[in-house]
Amino acid sequence: QVQLVESGGGLVQAGGSLRLSCAASGGPSVNYGMAWFRQAPGKEREFVARISRIVGRAYYADSVKGRFTISRDSAKNMVYLQMNSLEPEDTAVYYCAAGIAPTSYDYWGQGTQVTVSS
Repeated sequence: QVQLVESGGGLVQAGGSLRLSCAASGGPSVNYGMAWFRQAPGKEREFVARISRIVGRAYYADSVKGRFTISRDSAKNMVYLQMNSLEPEDTAVYYCAAGIAPTSYDYWGQGTQVTVSS
């Protein structure tokens, strides 16, 4: 059983940056594909970025490509999402997820709120 805890959310002005962290426990995070999703009020949850298990290849949603960077520190069982050039449209609750099969996630964190003011 993997537990995921997100942190690092907050209020930031448009154009600013935040770094989200996801602490994984209950198993080596390198054995899992890790991802970030987000859900804005009144909208469905959407994929933001993922990093593949073992190799660590990164994939991004078009809406964040070039602005967000996903990374992992396997020694610390941590996954990060560096968010730059934030826009009001990035306002959402951000969730960390983990899974074995590509793009399939079995474990989810509780989420961290990111609010970008214009």
